[in-house]
Amino acid sequence: MTLFPAEQITDRPDHKRYFIEKLGLSERLMERCLGEALSAGGDYADLYFESVTSTSLGIDESLVKTASQGISVGCGIRVVSGERTGFAFTDDLSSERLLRAARTAALIASGPAKERVSGFSHVDTPSLYPVAGVGSDAEIAAKLALIQRADKAARDFDPRIVQVRAGINDELRRILVAASDGTYASDTQPLARLNVFVIAKDSQSTARGTSGGGGRVTLDFFEGHKSPEHFAREAARTAILQLGAVEAPAGEMEVVLGPGWPGVLLHEAVGHGLEADFNRKKTSAFAGLIGQQVASSKVTVVDNGTIANRRGSLNVDDEGTPTRETVLIENGILKGFLSDKLNARLMGGASTGSGRRESYHHIPMPRMTNTYMLNGDDMPEDIIKSVKRGLYAVNFGGGQVDITNGKFVFSASEAYLIEDGRVTRPVKGATLIGNGPEALKYVSMVGNDLALDEGIGTCGKAGQSVPVGVGMPTIKLDRMTVGGTGQ
Repeated sequence: MTLFPAEQITDRPDHKRYFIEKLGLSERLMERCLGEALSAGGDYADLYFESVTSTSLGIDESLVKTASQGISVGCGIRVVSGERTGFAFTDDLSSERLLRAARTAALIASGPAKERVSGFSHVDTPSLYPVAGVGSDAEIAAKLALIQRADKAARDFDPRIVQVRAGINDELRRILVAASDGTYASDTQPLARLNVFVIAKDSQSTARGTSGGGGRVTLDFFEGHKSPEHFAREAARTAILQLGAVEAPAGEMEVVLGPGWPGVLLHEAVGHGLEADFNRKKTSAFAGLIGQQVASSKVTVVDNGTIANRRGSLNVDDEGTPTRETVLIENGILKGFLSDKLNARLMGGASTGSGRRESYHHIPMPRMTNTYMLNGDDMPEDIIKSVKRGLYAVNFGGGQVDITNGKFVFSASEAYLIEDGRVTRPVKGATLIGNGPEALKYVSMVGNDLALDEGIGTCGKAGQSVPVGVGMPTIKLDRMTVGGTGQ
């Protein structure tokens, strides 16, 4: 049984050669591991090899407080039999330990084999992000200089800034996926993020501000418009703004969401409910609603893993499937879900390239990449003018959502009153309370100013965290409950 025909593996991209040449793996060993993985029966097996080099630096009060570098190498082996999954991982890539992990996964998922291995088919890897010169190869001094610039810019913004923390994290992740369905794919994935946190204080109150950004980029990204100074000034501006803010009003009112990061509400309140595993198990509020109206006709939502350099983008997902743009809701009609291989097979569909995992320690599951609402036809200024009395939420902090019923609570970190069609006073303590599917039905205006977030999103699900992107244009919701203590 040959999984990897010689004529197809002789033209390997560089990132495949890394695993073959640098880590001492061989195609023959991969064949043996997949054979062992299916030795007790099963429908499918895959090997997920991963190598990650990472760096993290942080300063607090202008002093270096944290500095670390790490290397992680290992392999996760999965066997699927029906709905049952066997999984084992090892950080020792010797043939003995890999074969032992394969046998362990096989025993956990043992069952009658339903199909034979179909052979190997190379997956062409797109090129959505740079590889040469990424952060893990850059000088520590250059990274330290970036966050020192952020520290200085935040302090220079206003004398009321009394504390500044800044940090930068970057990694280079190499993956190789070999599977019994013939998949043989690899990728080299850079990721970098710069963060700034500040505290502002006056005689009356204390306020906090945060900002940051990045993506699948080199450190050169932070020398352009998205400089350390840009993020530092944003964090400081937000904190100073809160010092003069009034308490947010409470009650049901019109709400306008600004472009960009407010798309996190869409991600949490709607996106998770559109992942295939929740719908297959019928635990999502959207289960069984394909083809039905679930939002205003003005709402179209997509998940797109193919946007160059974005934090949530991937050339291939963690099952070796190329990512793509998936329409989830079109003109208010539910069109589909985000699937990995397992849930696609069990639901009679195809993978959308949404199988993601935090590391080789974890099994893949359906996850979002970059999720956002498409542009509408309204001018943002007309949306504001249409509101007699309401809330304009520009930025969000934390939030919670229950995917079984879609109920959510989000705190606004930057928000303003809208009075007689004008943005007036900044408010603090505002929370948005609602139901995701219901809230989208009250979208009456959608702006033409779609923006994606700065590149800060991390999504948690079932104990796993992965980088994601969110976005939306300015939108108006005719009804939403706002929590606050003001009048």
